[in-house]
Amino acid sequence: MSEVMDASDMSVKGTSSREGTLLYLSGVNVSFDGFRALNSLSLYMLSGELRAFIGPNGAGKTTMMDVITGKTKPDDGDVFFRGDIDLRKLDEARIANLGIGRKFQRPTVFEKHSVFENLELALKGQRGVLASLFFKMTGEQGDAIDEALTTIGLKDAAYQPAGILSHGQKQWLEIGMLLVQDPELLLVDEPAAGMTDAETAQTAEMLKEIAKTHSVMVVEHDMEFVRSLDCKVTVLHEGSVLAEGSLAAVQANERVIEVYLGR
Repeated sequence: MSEVMDASDMSVKGTSSREGTLLYLSGVNVSFDGFRALNSLSLYMLSGELRAFIGPNGAGKTTMMDVITGKTKPDDGDVFFRGDIDLRKLDEARIANLGIGRKFQRPTVFEKHSVFENLELALKGQRGVLASLFFKMTGEQGDAIDEALTTIGLKDAAYQPAGILSHGQKQWLEIGMLLVQDPELLLVDEPAAGMTDAETAQTAEMLKEIAKTHSVMVVEHDMEFVRSLDCKVTVLHEGSVLAEGSLAAVQANERVIEVYLGR
């Protein structure tokens, strides 16, 4: 996408309806104690899309993900998944089971368990006390773990304790823990934070590979990392969409420079 669009030309206005979209937000408002975190936020994503979201602190990126995953209920507006599933009516567990997975900025893995065991614990299914006692992995689940290990580059570390992994590797493991649940949409929050240059480059390639079979929403501040994703970029500011386009196009946008890049 070579041209940039400003807030008057983009997002939901670019599609006549939510039909055919994977994720559709229209006129979403969220306020906390008088502060409007989302301000008539409108955007949509298509199936199979890799999209980066950037913007200054307080732009609404985290609140947007909270709304999509059911952690925060909007004051008003529409939030739909797969065209007709109203996410406002569902809790976090139901939304996760629908196929929306979220990776937070700080990795949360079971450090005393092996990499393989972390992935095993993340598998879908009934995992209450009795179910866990009698759990027996199926061949399909084993294949899912093996595929995830390959994708995240930790096959050689499968039986090592997660606690000895580097920070970047723990980030990858948490991405793998989402992959074994086979989500349709992955929300990934600042995956490059705290990584080495080599890990950052590998993470970008990993997400591009994952995007071949899943839709991926990436929130990130590292512009070089966003550039390496080579995808459409949405800029948020004060709770709404400021601009969309290629990274080069939004970096040249005067409003984006004024409120974000020029600071």
